[in-house]
Amino acid sequence: MISGYASCGYSDYALEMFSKMQLQGVRPSGFTFTILLSTVSSSCHGKQIHGSMIRSGLSLSNVVLGNSLIDMYGKLGVLYYAFGVFLNMEELDIISWNSLISGCFNSGYGELALDQFYSMRYSGYSPDEYTISIVINACTKLRNLDKGKQVFALSVKVGFLSNSIVLSATIDLFSKCNRLEDSVRLFEQLDRWDSAVINVVISTYGRYGFGEVALELFQLMLREDIRPTEFTLSCVLSSIPIPPVEHGSQFHSMAIKSGFDSNAVVASSLMEMYAKTGSIDSSTEIFVKLDKRDLVSWNTIMMGLTQNGRAAETLDVFEELLEEGLPPDRITLAAVLLACNYGGFVDKGMLVFSAMKEEYGVMPGEEHYACIIDLLCQAGQLGKAIDITSTMPFQPGCSIWESILRASAIYGDVKLTENVAERMMDLQLPSPLPYSLLTQAYAMRGRWEAIVRVKKVMRKNGISKVTGCSWIGIKNRIYTFNAGELQHHRGQKIYLVLRLLTWEMEDEGCVYLECDKLDVEGR
Repeated sequence: MISGYASCGYSDYALEMFSKMQLQGVRPSGFTFTILLSTVSSSCHGKQIHGSMIRSGLSLSNVVLGNSLIDMYGKLGVLYYAFGVFLNMEELDIISWNSLISGCFNSGYGELALDQFYSMRYSGYSPDEYTISIVINACTKLRNLDKGKQVFALSVKVGFLSNSIVLSATIDLFSKCNRLEDSVRLFEQLDRWDSAVINVVISTYGRYGFGEVALELFQLMLREDIRPTEFTLSCVLSSIPIPPVEHGSQFHSMAIKSGFDSNAVVASSLMEMYAKTGSIDSSTEIFVKLDKRDLVSWNTIMMGLTQNGRAAETLDVFEELLEEGLPPDRITLAAVLLACNYGGFVDKGMLVFSAMKEEYGVMPGEEHYACIIDLLCQAGQLGKAIDITSTMPFQPGCSIWESILRASAIYGDVKLTENVAERMMDLQLPSPLPYSLLTQAYAMRGRWEAIVRVKKVMRKNGISKVTGCSWIGIKNRIYTFNAGELQHHRGQKIYLVLRLLTWEMEDEGCVYLECDKLDVEGR
């Protein structure tokens, strides 16, 4: 019964059955404790089961039990207890070492994981495929390419080159250490593919902005009759910046056909995809139908609603999240502050921002400061925005200074525009905005020598003007529109429709503004 509950994910029922078993005087075996340890989700319960093991007279001479304890404490991040069990075991095997190395890595101690690997090798134990994959993943997290290559060389030496887990970890290592060519080369040399390797390569292409290549690889995967996993669908959906609506529907149908539509990861990816294409109602429909909603699902729908201009609905969903008892994280609060920014909800934004640390336990990061400062700047409260920058625990980034600079230019504060622009130039931030706005300000005042000086500094700092660009997906084609572009494919028809829309807006009483003072970077 305990095993059945555990295998179905009913850990509470498994623990309850274990309690009944003890009350009836039935002596648990080592197998019983091994099953229970696999269901534990809190260190408190884990320690209680560990105590029951000791009271039952089961010692650490049982390697399987010892390994289960190390694995449990490692997954829960209680490394002190994991090391305590490991050091007191009478006998060790490769699984003992793997559990300890994995626990160190999963708890965020990559260097410690590598140290245990070296200790394992020094003690005479030979690594298996799982050991190699963990250690390569640790090198990836540390961005330590040299050590990662050494471990990969060891895997080749001991004959693990054909193992898909090791290959996937190595491809991921090269990818995240800015060695895309090496990742692709290793992939192309493979005689046989499987879903694990293809998932990593699709993710790699998506990370480097090659969404179309990732999609082509996914199609090739299907032609080779390799069954996609939940992670495959999630990766390919995330890798396409603006998927055509038709492709999105096909992916959704595939997820339903494969039985992945109820998976939280796939559902979140589908919600994000629909949000990108403007089909936010489809995103909302998926969210409502989810049986179990994790924080990623909530964050995805909130960010999607915000990006589609439905800021008030984002705040409603945030209230629902709090009622569910889920603690918001930094992404949740970034979505809320962004919604306040887009909706112009200054009071609500300030209230959430002020409560981040005390009420939600989240330290404001760069993205949170950027949202609240931009919100204040758009509301014309430049003084408050500048006051917040002076209280930041770190130096304001480029986006924060850009918000203040745009606001100072829009509200005609030439002195502030000069001060902020010159500060950005002194900090050599990678933005063309201060140079552009300073040039315009000096041109309006006839300060031609100052313009020459600004352009010289711009060239010296290697800053080039960025051209604004928009993409629109229609059927199976993506149309690109660049700022200042005088001619475009089907341009006459496009501008005719735009003129008709403008007339309809005017008939509805809408007011639109034309800004002829700021260029693309200054909007």
